Amino acid sequence: MGKNIALFSGQGSQYVGMAKEFYDTFESSRKIFEAADKALGYKLEDIIFCEDPTELNKTANSQPAIMACSLCAFEALKEKGVTFEGVAGHSLGEYAAMAASGMLELEEAFSLIKIRACAMQKAAESSNGGMCAVIGPTPAEIEAACEQTDGYVVPVNYNSPVQTVIAGECEAIDAACELITSTSTAKRVKCVKLNVASAFHSEIMRPAADEFYQKSEDFTFAAPTIKFFSNVLGDELTDFSDMRTLLSKHIVSPVRFTNELAAISAQGFDTYIECGPGKTLTGLVKKTLKDANAANCENLATLEKAAEL
Repeated sequence: MGKNIALFSGQGSQYVGMAKEFYDTFESSRKIFEAADKALGYKLEDIIFCEDPTELNKTANSQPAIMACSLCAFEALKEKGVTFEGVAGHSLGEYAAMAASGMLELEEAFSLIKIRACAMQKAAESSNGGMCAVIGPTPAEIEAACEQTDGYVVPVNYNSPVQTVIAGECEAIDAACELITSTSTAKRVKCVKLNVASAFHSEIMRPAADEFYQKSEDFTFAAPTIKFFSNVLGDELTDFSDMRTLLSKHIVSPVRFTNELAAISAQGFDTYIECGPGKTLTGLVKKTLKDANAANCENLATLEKAAEL
């Protein structure tokens, strides 16, 4: 019997129609959307289950939408008899992890993600920033290139041993990519611009972090009922006394996902199920932990396969 951990998808994984099969099949999914609609003040279903992705792709909408879909998958897996001993999320996914682990009630979780998403969209609209995935070079090579580049550019997502996302000013990102490509010892270097609104997890998001801290004072966080792993620490989180400060820091800090996976593996977890749209985290697990069982769960077909792991 494996030791299971649920992984929750991050921003950019959204697509029109996601979680529709869960919504149509499971009462638990409809209750998740009811809680979301009440907290958000609008029907999330109308944005996700339509043909036009314009509204869904806005940060203020995509974050709660991805969280809803992730929690639908998590609850569906539980109904299939899958048990979890831990949770972890990638960036935005930490909010689904908080709800799944009992740190926040459903409606509270959606109220909190609304504050975060709106603050980040506002900060993005008033900034000139971007993000780029760098594939091939080591994190150390990428860190060195960013330090040598004029302007503001920093590593923000340590996704796998061969994939690091950088963020910052657009011109600085371009310059850093040129430097990395010309100096890296990797056999192949690939730089892929990400379709995001700004430089998330960097100091460009400082106004969002400050706004989040100011507006989140009324939230109370319970200790989780299962193990919870943190992007900021790259390790298990055991001190939940000041989540408001940690979550504000999370907005402007790197996602140390590679370290996080190492810490999860060291605690004996061997089965990783990605709950939510896409299979990005499943791929990162397979690249980082060679002997791990990993699968994504985003619809009824993948639900059945994931439940069999």
